[in-house]
Amino acid sequence: MTTPTPIRLDKWLWAARFFKTRSLAAHAIEAGRVRINGDKVKVARTVSLGMLLQIDNGSTRWEVEVLGLSDVRGSAPVAQALYLETAESIQQRANDAEQRKFQREPALARVGRPTKQDRRALERVQYEKNALD
Repeated sequence: MTTPTPIRLDKWLWAARFFKTRSLAAHAIEAGRVRINGDKVKVARTVSLGMLLQIDNGSTRWEVEVLGLSDVRGSAPVAQALYLETAESIQQRANDAEQRKFQREPALARVGRPTKQDRRALERVQYEKNALD
């Protein structure tokens, strides 16, 4: 599973199960949501042992140290052995989860296009806003 040669960042993120596909990992890297030691990187950047990665997959943020290299996607326990999450990252993820439990994001409840009732409510809010201006 592990290889001594450096691995591309997108392959490592996929193998460590931070993203479901390599293309999702590549898009996140290009968007600047994956950083190495705080610096923006490119997709083909190689990962080596001891690097500190900041990863944001859209819903969760991690800060991890690379402990192992693999370009093969294995089981979850194998993937978790590839990195060590920092204590600050663990605490921050716990705080974020607690906050999400009490304060749900209203946009998550929406699926698809707004209904007629939603559209009318939006128009009412816009009308009231324009009336105040």
